[in-house]
Amino acid sequence: MKIKDIQQQLAARGYTPGPIDGVWGRQTIAAVRRFQAKHGLEPDGVVGPLTLAALFQGGPATVAPAPSSLTGFDDPSLVWFQEARRLIGTREKPGSGNNAEILDWASDQGLKNSYTGDDIPWCGLFVGHCISSTLDREATPASLLSARAWERFGIPIAPTPGAVMVFWRGSRTSGLGHVGFYAGEDDAGAFRILGGNQSDSVSLAWLGKDRFLGARWPATVPPPSPRPIKVARTSSLSWNEA
Repeated sequence: MKIKDIQQQLAARGYTPGPIDGVWGRQTIAAVRRFQAKHGLEPDGVVGPLTLAALFQGGPATVAPAPSSLTGFDDPSLVWFQEARRLIGTREKPGSGNNAEILDWASDQGLKNSYTGDDIPWCGLFVGHCISSTLDREATPASLLSARAWERFGIPIAPTPGAVMVFWRGSRTSGLGHVGFYAGEDDAGAFRILGGNQSDSVSLAWLGKDRFLGARWPATVPPPSPRPIKVARTSSLSWNEA
């Protein structure tokens, strides 16, 4: 199940979701809430099993399995995770230039004056964009540019697809860190993380479990039963995500 499928179904049933573009924006969220309210569901804007069943009728819609390396990306309730996937490949501009899209994320977060170039570490900004652009009632950390500030986000959870994963960088006591989304793990002590500012881009990288500080889940989304996803690692560990 993809966001476009949900948008098309909303539009077909008269709940205008905005452009059918696969982007989970505020118009789509508002359309989902209108649909939920009309059908006696909690109007939280989250497309869980009950909303899927009502929207597509005849029982819950079947979620197509994702490739094993990207399991969880196609879960329609993990809209922030789908936004993260959509942005894979977004990259800093080398030299003195800046990627305008990354600067726009900062502007949307009210950081236009303090975030002036994409050479400033932006892993926390990426996570903040994915969360706030898809979950309009979810509070993000006041200092979201700081990766370690995400240790206080939402509620704690065990690692599971879409969870916000926080790591230390340099040393556990340095105050420096990295943050991204859980996308799997191997059997040899590493997590696969979908994050920003990984090799200067939004990408998948492997981080050692010995650097792991905690996993967090959006407070406005019902937490799932955590399920680790095993993935074979074919690249070396990342050590410096700045």
